[in-house]
Amino acid sequence: MKTKKTKRQKRYLVLLLLVTLLLVTTNFILKKETQQEIKQPNILWIITDDHRPDALECYNEAVSNKKESPLGFVSSPNINKLAEEGVLFTNAYCNAPVCGPSRGSMISGRYPFRTGHFAFDLTHQNPDFVRPSFPQILKNTGYQTAQFGKTGEYIYKWGPGQGFHNAEHYEYIVHFKHNLQKNSVGDLWGHNPYKIVNDKVVYQGTQENLKRPDGTIERYYVHKRSGEISPEDIKKKKEIEKEFEILRSYTRSNPNLIIGGENPMPANQTVDAKIVDEFQLYLNNQDTEFTTSWGKKEKGANSKQPQLINLAFHLPHTPVLPPKKQRDIFKKKKYAVPNFDKKEYDKLPPQLKKMHDDMNMTNMTDQEIQQAIQDYYAFCAHGDELIGEAIKTFKQYCKKNNQEYLIVFTVGDHGWHLGEQGIEAKFGPWEQSTNGAIIIASSNTTKVPAGVVKNQLVEYVDIAPTILSASGINIKTEKYDYLDGMSLSNLFFTEKEQKAYILGETKVVVGPRAYLRSNDFSFSMRTRPANNSLTSNENIKWGLECTLEEAELALYDLRVDPLERNNVAYDEKYKDLAIWYRKKLGNIVLGDGRVECDWSKANTYSLSNFASGTDDQKLNIPKDIIPLVKN
Repeated sequence: MKTKKTKRQKRYLVLLLLVTLLLVTTNFILKKETQQEIKQPNILWIITDDHRPDALECYNEAVSNKKESPLGFVSSPNINKLAEEGVLFTNAYCNAPVCGPSRGSMISGRYPFRTGHFAFDLTHQNPDFVRPSFPQILKNTGYQTAQFGKTGEYIYKWGPGQGFHNAEHYEYIVHFKHNLQKNSVGDLWGHNPYKIVNDKVVYQGTQENLKRPDGTIERYYVHKRSGEISPEDIKKKKEIEKEFEILRSYTRSNPNLIIGGENPMPANQTVDAKIVDEFQLYLNNQDTEFTTSWGKKEKGANSKQPQLINLAFHLPHTPVLPPKKQRDIFKKKKYAVPNFDKKEYDKLPPQLKKMHDDMNMTNMTDQEIQQAIQDYYAFCAHGDELIGEAIKTFKQYCKKNNQEYLIVFTVGDHGWHLGEQGIEAKFGPWEQSTNGAIIIASSNTTKVPAGVVKNQLVEYVDIAPTILSASGINIKTEKYDYLDGMSLSNLFFTEKEQKAYILGETKVVVGPRAYLRSNDFSFSMRTRPANNSLTSNENIKWGLECTLEEAELALYDLRVDPLERNNVAYDEKYKDLAIWYRKKLGNIVLGDGRVECDWSKANTYSLSNFASGTDDQKLNIPKDIIPLVKN
């Protein structure tokens, strides 16, 4: 009996061993097959808001061989590390110096004048000239798409009574206003209380909400549509301003704008920190359910699909409120203040004079100007810390799932002035409004080299084709010939310029104005006579046929005036060159595929093509109209 039992046990053990081996082998094969299923890289696209590139040490070292900005001390260790791992583009320019149309150009890969998206209009994708956004394209190729932070593209779903309806660029969205601040997750934010009167929404004014670490929220009006602000609200506002050293803008257009102060929440509890928390919950709870910071049940990332994630920070946009952790470091620093004088102002055309008047920073005291600069750069440093945390989590997710990754960081949806042209703002055609930077890094350094700096001209319309190309899509086919941008991978292994100029246009604050920038000259002009909405191409050639004075030209010779302080458009020596630029830029933005759309309707627009093909990326300026300058 004992022998039979022993033989049976041996057979059982052998069988068990074979089954175990089979299971291990099968699991290995299945795991390998699962890993091989995802050939497209996970993509993390980071955008910051109003972010000057000189807030980055790596950028400053690339352009001036020193870590400090022209104004003074900055700190960005985590972004520096990302730049060391990939390619840093220093001459990147937005195609609209304002959030909505700039983000619209990035997500569409098209210039504002070819999308009819010039400002904060509630645009939509119903007109037949519209093409899908790149997240929509990737979603159709198998990507899972998610967005965390600022959904500021201003492209919504069309429908009767059009409003802020999800256009489904992303499948999973955490919006800092709608999901976080709406659910009292934030630091200091404004909102507009309203009442329903006779079935109509009537806004009462603007109220600020301040959240303290213990969860207490204090509310007070800073503006009322009718009637006076109560003494209690006035007192509360003053107490809050004193406690947190709140600095408000002197701007005529928005006197309640907060341009400095201490965040009421610690560094790990600001609204941007909560955005990163939600991003981390999504990735750290892959394939399972989790609870958001406002108590909603959601499901984490699907590890069986490649991920396209847009992490869109609100910082360093106003309200500029760095947490105490960073602010205590920067408030001890002394900063240089950009020069500005009346002679510079007097040479501006009326449109740009009005912009200066609306955004004037020169009436602030020296102490206030120092605080505005200190707090801005401190807020950028807070962003650097959060970006470092987010990238670490993203890389861990990719490593865990043995998946390749691509990181694209758009440094600012546009720039921000800290005294240049005498303003603290954006919106202008100048360098500080339009210049940003782009960093691209990959786990595969054969595709994206590490530690490379590129100084060629690039634009934000290049973001879409770069990401589409990286996902494996052939953007050179006829299907994608509507893209105005190019894949930045074209520049990874060459020093040759691919663009002779960059383009942009917006109508915000002072009316329609377009700009063209090359390495030697910066030019801008008024494109349309009125400041109201652009809904038809009536009198489309006005910008080319009106008087030079009505066109309100601005031309800067960057060879001798890189800070754009001397508008030479009407100087006799430069007059012919200014006229040449007027014709070149005017033909492009007015006559080479320009769209003006009535966004209140489903499919009503005008298309202008009287100068088709002018946008040829060439600047064949006659040499005899280019003034000679001393070296």
